[in-house]
Amino acid sequence: MAEKKEKTIAEMKATSLRRKNALIGYSFIAPNFIGFAIFILFPVLFTIALSVMDWDGFNAMQFAGLDNFQSIFRDRVFRSSFWLTLVYVVFTVALTLLASLGLACALNKKITGRDAFRAAIFFPYVASMIAIGAVWKQLFEASNGPINHLLRTIGISNPPGWFSSTDWAIWGVIIVAIWKYMGYYMLIYLAGLQDIPAQLYEAATLDGATGWQRFMKITLPMLTPSTFFVFIMLTINSFKSFDLIYALTQGGPGTSTTLLSNYIYNQTFVYWDYGKSAAASIILFVIVLAVTIVQFRGEKKFTDYL
Repeated sequence: MAEKKEKTIAEMKATSLRRKNALIGYSFIAPNFIGFAIFILFPVLFTIALSVMDWDGFNAMQFAGLDNFQSIFRDRVFRSSFWLTLVYVVFTVALTLLASLGLACALNKKITGRDAFRAAIFFPYVASMIAIGAVWKQLFEASNGPINHLLRTIGISNPPGWFSSTDWAIWGVIIVAIWKYMGYYMLIYLAGLQDIPAQLYEAATLDGATGWQRFMKITLPMLTPSTFFVFIMLTINSFKSFDLIYALTQGGPGTSTTLLSNYIYNQTFVYWDYGKSAAASIILFVIVLAVTIVQFRGEKKFTDYL
């Protein structure tokens, strides 16, 4: 009987200790969970609910069903923003990836002033977006800007209007986006390059492989994880890009640089149509989710192929 009582007491102490350890663990994760619930989970759920409502932020909400989505797809500005976003994403992702990879390969070699070049290329990523917008608007100024002055000097008598032209504004934004973000992704590629064993290059050189063959057969396959990460992050950030466009053009001239993120902003803070902006946000989320899933599956197939 005494042994049974002692066993029961030991079990109670063990249970109490487990509960105490569990409470300590929950106390550590509680701040993160509460922050996640307040700043992410609740806004997401509220956005989903708001997408089927008609609300201007002042009057009472009214249930609208799928009217917001139907209105969006009939909106010419939304359709234009959708295609502009695709153009912006495709060119920004592809060119930034190539530029960052090229810079990483160049600055991975032992050259004079390598650290200074790395710092200079990375600096735009941490620079103020307002300052970047102000400087590049002056550089791309159609009449007296340095870039158009240079183009006239080399024989282009009628250079682009850049941010004052509906045809060229989006390309000016893409150029600035590449310049701003390539330094950050260059560092990621540099980290990947420095993890490649030097013995692989030495063995390939002894076998007579050229520089291009070493790049294609060693460097590129070994950088697959880095490339996948850069590709995913670039794609997601490009789809939700807002601050750069707002600093440079505010979506203009007209709607020539109004991407989906700018469209959502306008519906919220210009037209005060919260239901429509929430519906557009969900559409953007679905697009990004679908693209990300495709990228993950493509990366798996590419890895299996290698």
